Amino acid sequence: MKRKITLKQIARELDVSISTVSKALRNSPEISEDTKQKVQAFAKLYNYRPNNIALSLKNRKTNTIGILIPEIVHHFFSKVIRGVELVANKRGYNVIVGLSNESFSKEVINMEMLANGSIDGFILSISKETQQLQDFHHFNETMSQGMPIVMFDRVVSDINCDKVIVDDLKGAKNAVEKLIKNDCKSIALITTKDYVSVGKLRTQGYLEALESHKIQPKAELILKIDDTLEYESNLEALEKEIEQLFKSNEKIDGIFAVNELYALSAMKVARKLGFDIPNDIQVIGFTDGVLSKHSTPSLTTVSQHAQQMGERAADLLINKLENKIETEEEEFQTIVIATELIERESTK
Repeated sequence: MKRKITLKQIARELDVSISTVSKALRNSPEISEDTKQKVQAFAKLYNYRPNNIALSLKNRKTNTIGILIPEIVHHFFSKVIRGVELVANKRGYNVIVGLSNESFSKEVINMEMLANGSIDGFILSISKETQQLQDFHHFNETMSQGMPIVMFDRVVSDINCDKVIVDDLKGAKNAVEKLIKNDCKSIALITTKDYVSVGKLRTQGYLEALESHKIQPKAELILKIDDTLEYESNLEALEKEIEQLFKSNEKIDGIFAVNELYALSAMKVARKLGFDIPNDIQVIGFTDGVLSKHSTPSLTTVSQHAQQMGERAADLLINKLENKIETEEEEFQTIVIATELIERESTK
């Protein structure tokens, strides 16, 4: 009897990526015929079955929810987990947390492992690499086996499932309008590469705020950080990029950063260069983490209400698990949570 095999094992045996294996098995035109034939033959030889979910376990309830998050140290994700646990425990469910570490392959492996009888459904935020690759086969395969998914924060429109998001665009727009109202004339943006959905929406909010006040956006005032690099363990590289932004644009008097790390790094660089915050430069960040409250000066920031996001996601998933009604067309909800601007010492 041939052993069961996973996507990861096929990829390792054939010395290709998990994404290549996934696409080859789906006859993607992105993959060469030679590679497709090799992958498909290997999968057939070892009787590969998508997602490794045991169908016999499909109707067995575990009363356990799986949460899959991109990173564990982020204050935002820990608050979401708290919200999920509060609701889940109240409604008689346990919670297992999995970590993708921003990796597509780890996301796939975590889902295969947890979906194989350990949990009843997933609450998840997509990894950066998955968004970059645009490969969502593991979500579709999981749901096709009757296991519901609720996405939060980083979501993808291609997947039909329940979602909980904040209004990233409006939150960013409100933040930049605060800087404009405070007489900032040259507002810089520190953002991510466009493939990360929330960074893209927050960038759009920045641009819309400028345009609605007849301020012409300038490319030289927009710093796009490659967030596939591990800046948290090498802050000097991030600070060097921000310092170059300041030195190339000496009239900057406002900064909007799409996350807490970028905002706090901008304040550190500004102080190093001799700027007074908020008299010379005003700074607003996104995501109201612990550091925002305790930085010097304290950071004005956009709050995403992370705990509320977790509570709503848990309710959506448990409602779906407990009210399984067979209908021809399943209905899905997208809940949008309003952001809030928390004003502190980094703005006037």
